[in-house]
Amino acid sequence: MQFHDVRFPPTLSFGALGGPQRQTDVVTLANGFEERNTPWAHSRRRYDAGLGMRSIDDLQDLVAFFEARMGQIYGFRWKDWADYKSAKAEVPVAFGDQSIGFGDGETASFQIYKTYRSGAQSYKRPITKPVAGTVRVGLEQDELQEGVEYEVDAATGMITFAHPPDPEVEIFAGYEFDVPVRFDTDRILVSVESFQAGQVPDVPVIEVRV
Repeated sequence: MQFHDVRFPPTLSFGALGGPQRQTDVVTLANGFEERNTPWAHSRRRYDAGLGMRSIDDLQDLVAFFEARMGQIYGFRWKDWADYKSAKAEVPVAFGDQSIGFGDGETASFQIYKTYRSGAQSYKRPITKPVAGTVRVGLEQDELQEGVEYEVDAATGMITFAHPPDPEVEIFAGYEFDVPVRFDTDRILVSVESFQAGQVPDVPVIEVRV
């Protein structure tokens, strides 16, 4: 995977428009009923980082970041300010935020997930780019110590325990995370409004699978 483990400047992504996208195939039958299906198990996020009036320094930072990624070639981390942690936005991260599985006495590695619930329905989203230093892990009611009882791979979102959790023991995790993305364009159009400010009207960004 052509991916640079570097984050798009959060000050430039703040205020970006975007969110999850699904792909649904809809077939209308002769009787008026519908059949709906999707080839995607997981949603894919799109963003528009088009900037309003910004300083010339901000525009230069954007262009430098774009050039260093060679346009669409290399992916990078993106902070989705609307959805970047295991807890609600105003609540600090805690080890019990998300249930990510149960021990079986043999498995030592577990993928980090975030579960989205509405009524009786839920969706488990794999988190592949946790932010290093923010991940907290626990078994049942006990928080564990990173580097001693478990390790976190910030490039994949895998948690590996020093000893496989016992059978039926619930595993919890709390964390901040980024979205793996790439630019969805091979050009950046910059308009300088004055000697101190300018704008970039369109900077499409799309999530990539890793």
